[in-house]
Amino acid sequence: QVQLVESGGGSVQPGGSLRLSCVVSGTIFSIDTVGWYRQAPGKQRELVAAISSGGTTSYTNSLKDRFTISRDNAKNTVYLQMNSLRPEDTAVYYCNADARVRSGSGYYSGNYWGQGTQVTVPS
Repeated sequence: QVQLVESGGGSVQPGGSLRLSCVVSGTIFSIDTVGWYRQAPGKQRELVAAISSGGTTSYTNSLKDRFTISRDNAKNTVYLQMNSLRPEDTAVYYCNADARVRSGSGYYSGNYWGQGTQVTVPS
């Protein structure tokens, strides 16, 4: 079993910053790529940024100048630093992880989602 718990969302004025955290827990053998996604009302969920187990990062082009993804493998935690926030950044932000879960003497691979954290930037 793997659980992802996001935190750090809230309401912030335009131009402000937030740092989201995603803690991955459970009977984990390893955590591979972790991504942050967001879904605004009436829109499809979209990828914001992702980070591999080795620290390689990728971003949606329109966000890479304002958002930074990082991870602390010792804490099984991935962060999303969001700066210069805009009203169009308002969305529920979700954490997604590819992980290998211990099972007996081996493991199995799965993909897991958190429950999301709301980020609101009023216009």
